[in-house]
Amino acid sequence: MNLNLLTVIVMFAVALGLGYAALNYCLTKKLKEGNERMQEIAAAIREGANAFIRYEYKIVAIIGSAIAVIIGLFIAWETGVAFVLGAVMSALAGFIGMKIATYANVRVTNTANESRSIGKTLKVAFRGGSVMGLCVAGFALLGVLIVYLCFGWAEGMASLDAVTKLPVTNTNPITQQSYNFSIILSGYALGCSIIAMFNRVGGGIYTKAADMGADLVGKTEAHIPEDDPRNPATIADNVGDNVGDVAGLGADLLESYVGSIMATVILAIELFAHSLAGSPLNGASVLYQKMMLFPILFAGIGLIGCVLGITYPFLKRKLSENPHMELNLATWISAGFTLAGGCALSVLLFKDEAPALLEAAGFKAGVVTPWVAAAIGIVAGILIGIISEYYTSYDYKPTKNIAKASKEGAALTITQGMATGMISCMLPVVCLGVAIFACYALGGMFCVGCGALGMLSFVAATVSVDTYGPISDNAGGIAEMSGLDEDVRAITDKLDSVGNTTAAIGKGFAIGSAALATMSMMSSYLYAAADQFMKDGLLTLNIISGTVLVGALLGAALPFLFSGMLINAVAKAARKMVDEVRRQFSEKPGILDGTERPDYKTCITISSQGALKQMIVPAIVAIAFPVVCGFLFGAGFVGGILIGATLSAIMLAIYTGNAGGAWDNAKKFIESGGVEGCGKGSPEHDAAIVGDTVGDPLKDTVGPSLDILIKIMSTVSLVCVVVFNHFNLLSLITG
Repeated sequence: MNLNLLTVIVMFAVALGLGYAALNYCLTKKLKEGNERMQEIAAAIREGANAFIRYEYKIVAIIGSAIAVIIGLFIAWETGVAFVLGAVMSALAGFIGMKIATYANVRVTNTANESRSIGKTLKVAFRGGSVMGLCVAGFALLGVLIVYLCFGWAEGMASLDAVTKLPVTNTNPITQQSYNFSIILSGYALGCSIIAMFNRVGGGIYTKAADMGADLVGKTEAHIPEDDPRNPATIADNVGDNVGDVAGLGADLLESYVGSIMATVILAIELFAHSLAGSPLNGASVLYQKMMLFPILFAGIGLIGCVLGITYPFLKRKLSENPHMELNLATWISAGFTLAGGCALSVLLFKDEAPALLEAAGFKAGVVTPWVAAAIGIVAGILIGIISEYYTSYDYKPTKNIAKASKEGAALTITQGMATGMISCMLPVVCLGVAIFACYALGGMFCVGCGALGMLSFVAATVSVDTYGPISDNAGGIAEMSGLDEDVRAITDKLDSVGNTTAAIGKGFAIGSAALATMSMMSSYLYAAADQFMKDGLLTLNIISGTVLVGALLGAALPFLFSGMLINAVAKAARKMVDEVRRQFSEKPGILDGTERPDYKTCITISSQGALKQMIVPAIVAIAFPVVCGFLFGAGFVGGILIGATLSAIMLAIYTGNAGGAWDNAKKFIESGGVEGCGKGSPEHDAAIVGDTVGDPLKDTVGPSLDILIKIMSTVSLVCVVVFNHFNLLSLITG
């Protein structure tokens, strides 16, 4: 019956989500593109984005294939297959989402031009964004379902007997270690993580190199408007919005979504393998199956809720002139249905279980325990989002203060933004701490996983809202380059400024869920090496032992090393872009007076080559660091690395995301006339542009990549610990 329930609900959700995505894709493409100049610009953006993603995926395919072979040979062939499946699902979602974004942008511009209505234009931008959101949830769940049916059910690896016996199916004498279904699930999550890492890092370097080159020379030196067609870097900048903020963001949140589902399922497996397997209570096997199914079913209900929430703006005959309110309503409808459906699921799934058995499993609130934990996660995510909005929106004091600091020059603009970003770390961490404590008190680490799942249960809606932002940004660029009047640009700018705030909120959800999912995965890691970490029936990681403490110190430094490498990568690519834009302005003086046409292709090539060259080393460091340390110093050392890296990465991600968002919106506040006597082209505006440029790689490259860093490290450690727990240099030396 449980398998039927899983199949019916999840398959229906997947079919509904992907079918609706296909419908919105077709409806968006049917709209008019506008005049010939608009079509020409849109085609150039599309061509650049497609070329970059093709080259990037070729590199990822080579690296991913090598990792899949290594996993298949040294861990298990099933894990290698699951890894490939995860990579394919993540790549598909990113590619389709980026593709529709490059079609939707010009259609948003044309709708704004023809209708002069914010509401009608919002519908087009949101419809384009919904394709990405629905594909993220749909493809993620489709892959989960395939893994569960093929390996968990068909091969019987998800059964209680298989979990408790931990059968050896790998005959390689070097790696003849026990592993179970959790390692295969980890392989799927790792495949998603690999694509997310390369998309986020590569796309982030691309978009910020182009953005910084366009801003530093075009705005501050030549004093031409943003997205001015005379700026050679402007097409590359618009391409970057698609490869970084659409494909990168989609792969990032798909990986977070999968990670939260898998972390919770894996914890259910490990809980029963090490705690309830020998329980004298009847029904342990049935409860185990239900705890495994709950995260997947809850995610399916969330996708159905998102379809309803996303549909709301399209059914409403006339949207208001307040896009923020309309987008929030779509998100709250999705979250509300998910909460109601999740409560019903929890009651129906666990209502027949004996109270004594639920208590043995750690359920302190009875049958609704997992749902309450998920609800806590949702509330925590909303609170973190609200806090992010407070620190990044120019409707509030922190960002206004940064804008006012621009009167004193760029140095104080940067200083004020840094202070705002640092201060903004405390309240989100308090929310996370309360959420983790409450979830753990409810039902241990399994409920912490449910909390992460709750944060991302309506991911299709949040990604749809996030993706609408870069589509609107591109639309504004096309309007500027096409010479459309200021009313059109005013509409797209309004949509874009809301998109900046929603993106900051989305990043709050991402880091919150990453923290909870990583904590859950960390527990699974300790379970996987239980012979070392289990003391008197409890998992224990002794932080003051020599290897663990040194590992924690090294792990805490790793996010700073990783962040520095990314900022350096952006700076190198941006420097080449700046030199190229200056060269063109110098050698072709007719560009600025409109008599000569800029060379856009060279700038696109510089961004592409810079991103492709610079993305490889940081991504490989994230993957290889815990594995190499594991084979050198063992499982305890890696446990310390995971603790240290997670704690410092959470702080850095919040700081960089909020500081960068605040700098960006401080610039927009000045442009909107918010600071009296200042405006575009003023010294204050120039100072704000410098602040925004400093914040660009922080909010769009470093911050989002840190979320992936801690999850990919936890996942790859969990996959490989079955080997390096027993085969490492330290244990060989110490005997």
